[in-house]
Amino acid sequence: MRWRVQHQADDVQVALRALSALLACGAAPGEVLWSGGAGGEAQADLLEALAPAPTIAPPEEAPPLHALRRLPAGFISLAEAVLMHADPQRFQRLHAYALDVAAEPQRWQDALDPRRLALEGLAREVRREIHKMHAFVRFRPLQDAVDDNAADSVQYVAWFEPEHHIVRAAVPLFERRFASMRWAILTPRLCAHWNGSDGLRFSPGVDRSKAPPPDAGEALWLDYYRSIFNPARLKVSAMLREMPRRYWPNLPEASTITGLIQSAPERSARMQQAVAAPLRRMPTAQPATPSRSPQSAAERLADLGRRARHCSDCTLAAHATQMVWGQGPVGAPLMIVGEQPDDQEDLAGRPFVGPAGQLLREALAELGWPVERLYLTNAVKHFRFEPRGKRRIHKTPGQREALACQQWLEAEVRLVAPQALLALGATAAASLLGRPVSVQDSLGQWWPRADGLPVWVVHHPAAVLRHAESGAPTYGDWVQALRPAMQPPLHLKEPAG
Repeated sequence: MRWRVQHQADDVQVALRALSALLACGAAPGEVLWSGGAGGEAQADLLEALAPAPTIAPPEEAPPLHALRRLPAGFISLAEAVLMHADPQRFQRLHAYALDVAAEPQRWQDALDPRRLALEGLAREVRREIHKMHAFVRFRPLQDAVDDNAADSVQYVAWFEPEHHIVRAAVPLFERRFASMRWAILTPRLCAHWNGSDGLRFSPGVDRSKAPPPDAGEALWLDYYRSIFNPARLKVSAMLREMPRRYWPNLPEASTITGLIQSAPERSARMQQAVAAPLRRMPTAQPATPSRSPQSAAERLADLGRRARHCSDCTLAAHATQMVWGQGPVGAPLMIVGEQPDDQEDLAGRPFVGPAGQLLREALAELGWPVERLYLTNAVKHFRFEPRGKRRIHKTPGQREALACQQWLEAEVRLVAPQALLALGATAAASLLGRPVSVQDSLGQWWPRADGLPVWVVHHPAAVLRHAESGAPTYGDWVQALRPAMQPPLHLKEPAG
């Protein structure tokens, strides 16, 4: 007996129900002719030459996928993806494999079965195409000619040319993401329409002449695309894997790609030269004109802070609220050095007033160290952050920022003239010792600087706040690790100046 399956190429559920019914009827792949939609046209002449064949349909009394659900878990999801592929033999290949798995379920466990590997290859191509449709659809606004004065008269239309029958599977993302818009996605295979009230509607495919023209906003988008293009990270082969050339005709930014690739080596070289340029060094802390020199060390320290506020040796100065200078007396027995200001310190202009700073001050009080006799500062003087909505998320300073600020930190050390230094975290320790430092490996001993000053290294209080994820000690253990930093021969003498 010959079986004919009538279906739409884009309607996977119809094909799945038909496949389930074929399995229930025991039909062999060679006895089935699939017709309707793409993939069936090649058999049209053959169908007319054959004797009339019964049209398969799922039994009314059985669940739609009754026979398929008897197969191992995972087969249906594989079948759904395979049925969206453009390969005209996908139905017969899937049908034959389903019969073999139904007869011998252990075949499904053979991950190296050539037929299963071939079907999984088709499924991967389909899923990749769905991902590309999500990434490369570009909507353009069109004025509705029916009612140009209506508030919702603008409809957003996109043109896309998929290789496979993926439109029905891909459009739910756009339905969720653009639920308040009126939009349409036109393709040669199938078109999807959404107006927010009548739900999702599909219509037959159209030709490219129906594609929307460029809109006025695309020039702004192209300017933005050029501005974010990073020539130093360009890898043409990787880019072509992620953005194959066949998608370029429908992407506005594709018109700029060739020029950006050609200019990438020159732009990358200019960026490297800018990074390699020597940092500007600040003037000596001792002004050349004695008559204008501050008289005391405290006045010289204050003058140094005023000059540091105008530093632009790194890019942080352009984005932070202000430079955060150190706080404390000249001659403090201990200088405490952190990493960089946090969000609250950047706004307040004072060090260690945020959550981590409050934890440090609580520990100092518990240890009996009067904070007013200590000098508190940071290795990096500006707040480095990443904007996330209305929040500013802390980012660890890079080597360039630390090197730019090291001149100010060293000048602070010379003018404050402490007996010892307490480094909170790896960034502070590296700036004070002039080399990369592992906090965990540096705990429990003093480390000498080139100028002879001893450095005691502990975890930063911010790490202690999140010790469960950072591997830092608990608060109690951290306080005990702080304690030796104020042991003899250091004494809390009255500060000078």
